[in-house]
Amino acid sequence: MKFSKEIKAALIALLAIVVLIAGINFLKGNSFFGGDDVYTAYFPNSGQLMVSSNVTLDGVEIGKVLSIQSNPKGDSLHKVKMTFNIHNSDIRLPKGSIAEIGSLDFFTKALIIQLPTVGDGTFYKVGSTIPGRVSVDMVTQVKAYADPISQKLQTMMLSVDKMVGSLSSFWDTTATSELEGSLKQVKLTIKKLGNVADELQGFVAAERAQFSKIMAHVEAITLNLRKSNDQITGIVGNARKITDELVTADFKGTILEAQTTLKKFNMVLTEVEKGQGSLGKLIHDEKLYAELVATNNDLQNLVKDLEAHPERYVHLSVIGRKTKGLQLSKENEDKLVKMLDSLPE
Repeated sequence: MKFSKEIKAALIALLAIVVLIAGINFLKGNSFFGGDDVYTAYFPNSGQLMVSSNVTLDGVEIGKVLSIQSNPKGDSLHKVKMTFNIHNSDIRLPKGSIAEIGSLDFFTKALIIQLPTVGDGTFYKVGSTIPGRVSVDMVTQVKAYADPISQKLQTMMLSVDKMVGSLSSFWDTTATSELEGSLKQVKLTIKKLGNVADELQGFVAAERAQFSKIMAHVEAITLNLRKSNDQITGIVGNARKITDELVTADFKGTILEAQTTLKKFNMVLTEVEKGQGSLGKLIHDEKLYAELVATNNDLQNLVKDLEAHPERYVHLSVIGRKTKGLQLSKENEDKLVKMLDSLPE
């Protein structure tokens, strides 16, 4: 079957028209043959997103941005209207999904579909409006992080500049000479520290020998103690024996005897306090006390008179001469002499 030239030209023209329409749809972001699911979302700004930008889900491209329009009548969150499609008809957007304008890398922006963590089993209908938001891009995040650091660096540089200026004004010939003098003093100090270290080393060497002698003496003392171990053991045994004897002693009987003696002594003190007995009468009878004092005084006077005038009481015969006075027998004379000898001088 042969076609005429006119029919062939018409078929080619129709084919070209179909290809052109498909190409236009493809360039717009639709599938080659159309029939994609279309959704709408509103944003506070476009986030520098362009028409034909990718729509991604979990990093996979699922559609294109079809149009970006200004919405002057919208509020601060709905100033930009954005229409996008999804090529795969099997992909459905559950309720709670969010269309987010974000960055895939440093240079590429896309419309990222964020699915809810937990869904209720319902889905948006094709052509519905889903919530939209603009994420903070990396450049903005880096700028927000770097701005405070930049301010701190500027402040630090000002401080360093002031410090350098202060050092420059200080660093003159006088300061240089003072620094050289300080370095000399540091060298002298290090040299003295070295001398002290040498002296310490000599001192340690001398004391080491002395310590060896001390340890030798300690060893000798330990040896002597070891030799005297038997004697020490005997002493300890004797001490233990004495302790056992003290433990087995009749302390109870001794204490009972002491208590009995104290009771008797208390009874005697009670009788004395009541004026009973010789000692009690002597303490409580003032008349008897006065008579004893008077008798003692008379006796003292008699002794003094006897010492001053013995011839009044003793008869002495010297070469036939007789001295008058009281004549005593030999026995009484001996008693008188003993009494005089016993008197205190």
